[in-house]
Amino acid sequence: MTLARPRNARGWTFDGLADRSGLARRTLIDLEHGRDVGTVTTWHALAHAFDVPIEHLLDPLCDDHTPPGSKGA
Repeated sequence: MTLARPRNARGWTFDGLADRSGLARRTLIDLEHGRDVGTVTTWHALAHAFDVPIEHLLDPLCDDHTPPGSKGA
């Protein structure tokens, strides 16, 4: 999931999101640029910072994804 969309929609910088989430700026940059996938704790902190359910942030991970064992089902 890219953090750019919700971060930019709020006009937040990486520093602003870091302040709101309690996460390191570097962590946020790595997440946004796909260099890290984060942990449940990371995504939980981000959900609170954005004031959205965690599913809102994780759902895009399932876009165009076929779960294992469902091919040909």
